[in-house]
Amino acid sequence: MNTVFKALADPTRRKVLQLLRQGPRSAGALAEHFAVSKPTMSAHFSVLREADLVDSVKQGTTVIYSLKLSVLEESLLGFAQLFGLQGGDTPARAADPTPDEEQIR
Repeated sequence: MNTVFKALADPTRRKVLQLLRQGPRSAGALAEHFAVSKPTMSAHFSVLREADLVDSVKQGTTVIYSLKLSVLEESLLGFAQLFGLQGGDTPARAADPTPDEEQIR
């Protein structure tokens, strides 16, 4: 989970993941959205691969990236469970349920 949150800590990497939600893209197509060097983008892609948030496939000289949403979902679910936020209930709501109408009368 730590590698996922490290990857998500950077706004450039979060933007890459947002772009990949629309479908697989080449490294060059992704890099066009950022005013950084190719080596910098390569480092960002490496962090995303290390966190297992993206898949990469080399097609000739082009690298195509795709989002691995299941890994992100699992990490966020684990984080939510860590703080008792699973199932949409916050700890405050779970500890203090709202009384129904019969109890109010």
